[in-house]
Amino acid sequence: MRLPAALLDGYASFRSGRYASESESYHRLGEGSQKPKVMIIACCDSRTAPETIFDAGPGEMFVVRNVANLVPPYTPDGGHHATSAALEFAVMSIGVKHIVVMGHGRCGGIRAAVQESSPLTHTDFIGSWMRAIKDVTRIVPRELGVNAETHERHIERASIEHSLANLRTFPWIRMKENKREISLHGVWFDIPLGELHTYDEDAAEWGAVEG
Repeated sequence: MRLPAALLDGYASFRSGRYASESESYHRLGEGSQKPKVMIIACCDSRTAPETIFDAGPGEMFVVRNVANLVPPYTPDGGHHATSAALEFAVMSIGVKHIVVMGHGRCGGIRAAVQESSPLTHTDFIGSWMRAIKDVTRIVPRELGVNAETHERHIERASIEHSLANLRTFPWIRMKENKREISLHGVWFDIPLGELHTYDEDAAEWGAVEG
């Protein structure tokens, strides 16, 4: 069965456009090993591609995407932990200098947790994965007079803060941060406005990036 036409058309455009003009760069990337300095942990949401938002080219960012951009706590129990494995590879093998947890507005995963929607199936994966968000919703109560959209934004940002805390449960991340060999960042993207907000951990405040 053929690939969807949109993918084939996109590939043809890539070959005649970007690849044609940057083929030497692709040859260098293919012959060597990747050495990006930045790792992004982002959501699977199709509207929030980090490479697009940060205008990054091939080899510039190590990107991991999962539902609701979550970082689980360090749990070396022999189970399957895709995000944790990616973190270990990025930090211990590639040697990234920055880890960015990137959330966004109107996140479907967060909304499902806030509205206490039923799991997708009775034997699902996403219900277990989103359990961490349930914990966050319990510690961020809805304030009087705050509408549902604003409350969801509070949860989205609190979840990023929670993931930053979870990053520090990984001993090799904590050690490198203490040695100032790696830095952790939280960002939140407003889709309709195209605005990026960053988290200042010292001040415990969120603010929009200018420009």
